[in-house]
Amino acid sequence: MTERKVRVRFAPSPTGALHIGGVRTALYNYLFARQHGGDMIFRIEDTDSQRFVPGAEEYIIEAFKWLGVEFDEGVSFGGNYGPYRQSERKEIYKKYVKILLDNQKAYIAFDTPEELDAKRAEIKNFQYDASTRLSMRNSLTLSEEEVKSLIDSGEKYVVRIKIEPNEDVHVQDIIRGEVIINSSILDDKVLYKSADELPTYHLANIVDDHLMDVSHVIRGEEWLPSAPLHVLLYRAFGWEETMPQFAHLPLLLKPDGNGKLSKRDGDRLGFPVFPLEWKDPKTEEISSGYREAGYLPEAVINFLALLGWNPGNDQEIMSMDELIQLFDLHRCSKAGAKFDYEKGKWFNHQYIQLKSNEEIANLFIPYLKEQGVEAPFEKVVTVVGLMKERVSFVKELWDVCKFFFVAPTEYDEKTVKKRWKEDSPAQITELMHVLEAIEDFSLENQEKIVMEWIENKGYHLGNIMNAFRLTLVGEGKGPHMFDISAVLGKEETIARMKRAIEVIKK
Repeated sequence: MTERKVRVRFAPSPTGALHIGGVRTALYNYLFARQHGGDMIFRIEDTDSQRFVPGAEEYIIEAFKWLGVEFDEGVSFGGNYGPYRQSERKEIYKKYVKILLDNQKAYIAFDTPEELDAKRAEIKNFQYDASTRLSMRNSLTLSEEEVKSLIDSGEKYVVRIKIEPNEDVHVQDIIRGEVIINSSILDDKVLYKSADELPTYHLANIVDDHLMDVSHVIRGEEWLPSAPLHVLLYRAFGWEETMPQFAHLPLLLKPDGNGKLSKRDGDRLGFPVFPLEWKDPKTEEISSGYREAGYLPEAVINFLALLGWNPGNDQEIMSMDELIQLFDLHRCSKAGAKFDYEKGKWFNHQYIQLKSNEEIANLFIPYLKEQGVEAPFEKVVTVVGLMKERVSFVKELWDVCKFFFVAPTEYDEKTVKKRWKEDSPAQITELMHVLEAIEDFSLENQEKIVMEWIENKGYHLGNIMNAFRLTLVGEGKGPHMFDISAVLGKEETIARMKRAIEVIKK
């Protein structure tokens, strides 16, 4: 028997922005598919027409494009198993609903919301199942004529799965091992609604996974309770041999306290929970995104991959190719993973260091333009090389290195008090003349000549260099002094020194 080709799917609902937990689920599917030379399908689960949000589908596609997670087939990608949007598969689902009804694996129920509410009030912890369904208004208690008459008259109905009681349902899970659920705790879930002629998630998922030959269903832990129902549906259709393998991923948990990570946690603690910025079309509320917050996509991928999975060694920095090579579902945790957003910043810092100075310079130039600064690309590259180790985000570069591009207009009082001595004006004037006389203004040459001058004069090295820094930067920060003067060039260095001597008063 030939080994089945790995085919996985990511199937979000277009109900708003994509939560970062969904991004991680898609990433794990992608890593698994790529490692096994398989396919990844992008399916849209839009059977809940009431919750559809315009723009959500496009947002999801753009998010994965930014992150570098590639789909092989599906909505907007094409393929041989379409359509991939569930709302376009109505007739397919109807065919399979009929199969279940014809084989007495499902039944039609006409109970109104009011009748269901009355039953809930009458029976504590009411569940529509083998113990209650014969007291309800459905095709198990009504004659064929009554059922036909009700349907012909336009009465709304649902189709429910008929679950036999007291049967142990075995779910094999790659991460959790064998999970056994007794069927008596399951209710006869709704599979189809006549009101919109659409199936519910449970039926649509099973039919699509089967017809699209999905080999593995890798999804969030929140879907684990529905796994026994899905096993029973595969059995009801006689599809046991093609049933996919399940893997239910651990939840992403709040950074502090207990419970599932939510958008409110991000708002409260100041970090994004969406990959891209999202503007709610109804409320016009804007939620921050990782892209707009300045995260590099590689950093987000690396950070998310390690939330609930580990490679079995101490390696933390991994490219997408390395993640694909190392990924193993058996190394996923059963327990939830705390969302350490500070670690996310750490990853971003690491990836800034790994990128070339030219790449970071290109990312930094838009921020310079925002400040009205136009600078030669070579200068920006040099400054980035000197300063990038000090930041976690490219946008933070401006605050730590603006003095390279804009001369100080005022001088930090504390630094002046501490570093600008009585003899500083005279010494800096003297240093200025030394620098003016240097033809080769390279870092090494400047440093050699100035150090010799300080030694010959018997000046205090710290006093000279601290005062020099104050004249060029405006405060007591920045990299090596001659890095600064070499980047500024002779003309700008002298101009800043002259101005400081005129402006700084003790």
